[in-house]
Amino acid sequence: MLTSRSFLRRTRAGRVVKEVREHYLREDIPCGAAACRLCPAARGLQARPDGAPSALCPGPHYLLPDTNLLLHQIDILEDPVIKNVIVLQTVLQEVRHRSAPVYKRIRDVIQNPEKHFYSFTNEHHRETYVEQQKGENSNDRNDRAIRVAVKWYSEHLKEIEDEEKIQVIFLTNDRINKEKALEEGITAYTCEEYVKSLTANPDLVDRLACVSDEGKEIESGKIIFPEHIPLSKLQQGIKSGIYLQGTFRASRENYLEGTVWVHGDAEENKEIIIQGLKHLNRAVHEDIVAVELLAKDEWVAPSSVVLQDDGQNEDDIENEEEKENILKDSVNKDMLRPTGKVVGIIKRNWRPFCGMLSKSQIKEARRHLFTPADRRIPRIRIETRQADTLEGQRIIVAIDGWPRNSRYPNGHFVKNLGCAGDKETETEVLLLEHDVPHQAFSQSVLSFLPKMPWSITEQDMKYREDLRHLCVCSVDPPGCTDIDDALHCRELENGNTEVGVHIADVSHFIRPGNALDEESAKRGTTVYLCEKRIDMVPELLSSNLCSLRSNVDRLAFSCIWEMNHKAEILNTRFTKSIINSKASLTYAEAQMRIDSATMNDDITTSLRGLNKLAKILKKKRIDNGALTLSSPEVRFHMDSETHDPIDLQTKELKETNSMVEEFMLLANVSVAQKIYDEFPEFALLRKHPAPPPSNYDILVKAANSKAIIPDLFYFFSLSFQNLEIKTDSAKALAESLDRAESAAFPYVNTLLRILATRCMMQAVYFCSGMDNDFHHYGLASPIYTHFTSPIRRYADIIVHRLLAVAIGADSTYPELTDKHKLADICKNLNYRHKMAQYAQRASVAFHTQLFFKSKGVVNEDAYILFVRKNAIVVLIPKYGLEGTVFFEEKDKPTPKLDYNNEVPSLTVEDTTLHVFDKVKVNVMLDASNIQHQKIRMVLVEPKV
Repeated sequence: MLTSRSFLRRTRAGRVVKEVREHYLREDIPCGAAACRLCPAARGLQARPDGAPSALCPGPHYLLPDTNLLLHQIDILEDPVIKNVIVLQTVLQEVRHRSAPVYKRIRDVIQNPEKHFYSFTNEHHRETYVEQQKGENSNDRNDRAIRVAVKWYSEHLKEIEDEEKIQVIFLTNDRINKEKALEEGITAYTCEEYVKSLTANPDLVDRLACVSDEGKEIESGKIIFPEHIPLSKLQQGIKSGIYLQGTFRASRENYLEGTVWVHGDAEENKEIIIQGLKHLNRAVHEDIVAVELLAKDEWVAPSSVVLQDDGQNEDDIENEEEKENILKDSVNKDMLRPTGKVVGIIKRNWRPFCGMLSKSQIKEARRHLFTPADRRIPRIRIETRQADTLEGQRIIVAIDGWPRNSRYPNGHFVKNLGCAGDKETETEVLLLEHDVPHQAFSQSVLSFLPKMPWSITEQDMKYREDLRHLCVCSVDPPGCTDIDDALHCRELENGNTEVGVHIADVSHFIRPGNALDEESAKRGTTVYLCEKRIDMVPELLSSNLCSLRSNVDRLAFSCIWEMNHKAEILNTRFTKSIINSKASLTYAEAQMRIDSATMNDDITTSLRGLNKLAKILKKKRIDNGALTLSSPEVRFHMDSETHDPIDLQTKELKETNSMVEEFMLLANVSVAQKIYDEFPEFALLRKHPAPPPSNYDILVKAANSKAIIPDLFYFFSLSFQNLEIKTDSAKALAESLDRAESAAFPYVNTLLRILATRCMMQAVYFCSGMDNDFHHYGLASPIYTHFTSPIRRYADIIVHRLLAVAIGADSTYPELTDKHKLADICKNLNYRHKMAQYAQRASVAFHTQLFFKSKGVVNEDAYILFVRKNAIVVLIPKYGLEGTVFFEEKDKPTPKLDYNNEVPSLTVEDTTLHVFDKVKVNVMLDASNIQHQKIRMVLVEPKV
């Protein structure tokens, strides 16, 4: 049967158009019930539903939720207790439109055969499809369609010949929808009524989201926060310029402060400071908010106070106001920044949060505070009967709403992850907190892997060059199994040198659009933790078929240059190839060969040639203004049995590290130019924006401060110029950093480079047709991309595909030349790359805690990196460890503190501490707060 449906659609340009489409109705769509003899067989609902026993529905029954219930109570539906659920097409379509994360979760549940969820296409079934009536809005039409489907199921299932008839239970939290259902003779309950009736599972009540039938929180008591302006008025205000729209980012160091990064072109107000509880107005980190700018005489400076929410009393608002007064110290007018207040929420970015329960001190209380692991997230108030069981556990909690009369948002318990401090639990927490996809690869993904045993075929060689005769070798960190790159160098008959960079041809195995490609695109990058690796692609590829291991034939994508002895490129070519690496070396092994007086074999000769050219290339880059910055990296030595860290040291970089880096950089630049020449609108490139001048303030002040400190005698021998930092360009910065040296204080140059790293912007992927600025500031390169690590970066796979088309080794496909889709891919890659970095840092922080757990108190030399109003941030070079030394402690008299932002310095009693001062600190693990165990540092010298 054929009918038609009309609907409104918004175009990319923002216009609203009416579309009419043919709509087919059928009679042969199965109901999904295993016992039904009237319908074609379909995998889904059990013949005799064996769900949890319910006091309301003691007999066998299927559940059918409406859209809002599915959106808000997905945690309930995911619980193993809940089975045999009918999910209507109407509901799925609405959920997909309103919440992509919930849609993904419900699709995963439907695909889990143990849950017996069935997706019924009611919109194409002749007896369940309903037309929208005149004057009926789409929401009411969908509610009616759901009720029609429930009635149809109830009648249809009566035909099943069984002693005990199967009921269909309609679940809705919408009061009006429930009343209409009951009037129509449908058995309907709210989610709370049904869950409370599950007598064998009382703990499931904890997972109920606290949202009323209107979707609003019930308010009573003292009003703390201003009312949020309705969305319709916000949108009008944003259009007229009264309000600004942006992303709210909470401060890690000060819970009473945040910033809003304004969307669009409002450069003069790109970052707006929000200070104080009422001005923050219930915004949560990463929410999209509307902000009203305050009058200029109300503008403030970013606070230098470290302030953490350690209070237990959720209603102690007077104490909050006292803390806010600390922020309002007098500051230099030049430091004032645009300041605003949050007036409304445009889009919440709430997700499930990991953390721990702070059990209420009131006996038999069911309401408790949950403290998230991420300090930027406020505490969450939840109700649970399991407080005794959950104490000391890492748990997941979701936010449901934030009433105006509550200091903290309301939420509900989702899942128990395990004991706090346990390595597996803490690793799971950091992966969840940083949104790192780490589930096992699904069967649908694995089905696209090559069948084993695998070998290179004649078809594989069709567009390839056989380079197995070349003396190719790889140089990587110890224990590396996902070897992306290999190199060769040889003298040519004409006196020039041939250098080749050979990269694993991952794009040969991952074809566009299949499940393996989609999963790799979603993951975006491999994440390297201290003890484990979360692969972007399955291990068969990452550690075997794609890895350029020695003495096996492997498919590669090669970039080959002809160079003269001045490292000038005379010719560049790209080819798909087959190689056979002659050696898999570590950086240390390669360095030993280069330095050896007795080794002169082909591999060693090749390495020496590469190293010689790499030094020339590096000098050229630095002469062009490329930056050499510093970031302390640590390496853990693990106990072979317990896998606990037994030693911690900063990584030592060798000449061979630089050698490999130079040729990888050169290959990336060469490939970037090639794909841009071929695809000027669709090239995936990487840029590094120049930082705004204000970013360098801390670096310039620190350098100037160190040059004029009178109590350090040896600094008088320095000319002021030696520590003057110029930031007009990358070249000026690089040259001034090179000059900033002192024989008496050799570590000062490293400290300046570490600070310079903190001043930088984030490098990002972008589509060449969507941006005009291609420049890579840090590398001083006009164009750049990522080509050299396709095993661990999805960006490189896209670049390989573009390059393959550019050299005629592969054919193009529509999505490769869709710049909007490429821009979306870049957005995800940038997000995944950032989250991977944060996860890796969190892993280092946790293993550092494990290391110091068995050490007791350790006394170490440190240097001051930053000074705050009430603390200093220090770096311990031996461990590459950074930490904060506080001067205000509970139950101890507060010392006299005098902060000078101009120098910058902090005077504690009679001792003045400057940036870069060398100090001694005691380092220990502070386990007093099991939720936020941290490395505690106490100043020993100078004594204050």
